[in-house]
Amino acid sequence: MKTFPLLTWDWIAFGAFFVGLSVVGYWAGRKERGGAEDYFLAGKKLPWYVIGGSFIASNISTEHFIAMIGAACVYGVCVAMSEWGNVATFTLMIWFFIPFLLVSKVFTTPEFLERRFNPAMRQIFALVTIVLNVLAFLAAVLYGGGLALQKLFDWNSLLLSIVVLGLVAGVWAIYGGLSSVAWTDLFTVIVMVIGGLMVTILGLEALAGEDGSLIDGMQIVIERNRAASGDWAEAVNKHVVELSGSENHDSYNRLSVIQPPSHPTTPWIALPLSVFSISIWYNVLNQFMIQRVLGAKSMYHARMGIVMAGFMKVFLPVIVVLPGLILFAMKPDILLQPWDHVRTSADAGYVTLLRHLVPVGLRGLFLAALFGAIQSTVNSVLNSTATVITLDVYRRWVNPQASEKRLVAVGVLSSIVILAVAIILGYFIGQFTDGLFVYIQSMYAFFAPPFAAVFLLGILWRRINGTGAVVTVILGFGFAVLLKCIVSFVDGHPHWLEPYANQAVFDWAFCMVVCTVTSLLTAPPRPEQVSDEVTVNWKKLNIFQDLGNHWYTSVVTWWFLFVAAIAGMIVLFSGLIFSTG
Repeated sequence: MKTFPLLTWDWIAFGAFFVGLSVVGYWAGRKERGGAEDYFLAGKKLPWYVIGGSFIASNISTEHFIAMIGAACVYGVCVAMSEWGNVATFTLMIWFFIPFLLVSKVFTTPEFLERRFNPAMRQIFALVTIVLNVLAFLAAVLYGGGLALQKLFDWNSLLLSIVVLGLVAGVWAIYGGLSSVAWTDLFTVIVMVIGGLMVTILGLEALAGEDGSLIDGMQIVIERNRAASGDWAEAVNKHVVELSGSENHDSYNRLSVIQPPSHPTTPWIALPLSVFSISIWYNVLNQFMIQRVLGAKSMYHARMGIVMAGFMKVFLPVIVVLPGLILFAMKPDILLQPWDHVRTSADAGYVTLLRHLVPVGLRGLFLAALFGAIQSTVNSVLNSTATVITLDVYRRWVNPQASEKRLVAVGVLSSIVILAVAIILGYFIGQFTDGLFVYIQSMYAFFAPPFAAVFLLGILWRRINGTGAVVTVILGFGFAVLLKCIVSFVDGHPHWLEPYANQAVFDWAFCMVVCTVTSLLTAPPRPEQVSDEVTVNWKKLNIFQDLGNHWYTSVVTWWFLFVAAIAGMIVLFSGLIFSTG
């Protein structure tokens, strides 16, 4: 089957999704262009369920439906740690970061960094945010979605696929700002989960056969991913060195989240510290994720929104990792190819699953899920990038006296220009040969550590100053370049230095030291830069307010339950239960 034909009911299902999306987007954004707070922060009236749904919808995109499923096909269940590993960051957000970000009443995270450090820190982070949003988020998402459409429908032009996606997906962010983005996200996340779960169920049923159950299919997935015999063992043994990242290993466990320190994507030595080196930046400092939290109607709603997102993180691997394991169980020949072809073939693996599994009549639902994943991320990144350009660049440096309507107009224009640039750049991402998942994660690992170190130290320790922050960011990027040069050009370097996750951890540790030493050697910050609004007051912890009135509505109760659920999943797939051989 070379195409993905759609019948009448498929088009009706997709059309119904698009109509529903348009109604929600119009309704939510119809009154949100009167001022900057309405357009960029939804008037600060988002409830917890919208925050949680939007937070996850913004996170799920082609990085998950295409790249993560492809990575799971290659590396196994360990890629689920990119979801489950968020438990530590979400905990820090709920108990430490959200109180300060909301009390400080900022529109953007660059603005927060200025209040805590200095204007230079704000501008550096704003410019890096703009560049990274376009390169690592918008362009990559449009490329992955365009690739999926091209493969599904056998279109001749990848550029046409990307252009169509970009234009259709970005419309509501441009029209209604954050309110439209957040409410359409809530709508699309429901469709994404249903569509993604449908593919997983159909995959398990296909493995189990006509007389088998979903449990039978799951048992087959586990057995074949043990890779103890047949083509599955041959496929893993053929690439043990590439999978483990070292010539010192002669086996590889696809069913463990604990992998060797040289592992290309999930080295175990990076797992405990990845929360500080990358995850804090992605979930807290990253404007396109945190913006819906800044738009919460209260601290309780902001915290419960992240709790809801935490529960969804428990479940997400069922629709973005398990299909990769199913694909390997069905087609181990993907890993029997030369390694340079394995990763690109795996990125197209989800499309292969769709062609073989999803029957005509249900394809419209899946297409809606895939489009929803792309649309939600494109909307969120467009709105957040326009927010940074408008408030941290335009109002700060070009027109400080700009009216509210003028700021909204600049935000709309910025969104249009950003989308055009991302469409062009998205076309060229296909030149990268390491696969979409590795491309995106490598970008995170390079840019995140300096800002994550500065932000964490700045909140926890009042002695950290603006000079230390700026010096740390500059030297941190330089150190990251040095690490990549060592890996690329120095013979005999340690294998455990090659994974981008390990490089991020070392860069973060370097930045922590630089920030501490530089701050201690220079003048302390001014009193207004270390107020209780932007730093922890250890003498009177200001983090236990607005937690809910009853135990069954308490942030504490639901936070504990989602933490326990993720901890259980990590223990289950720690390699002690599912072993090879």
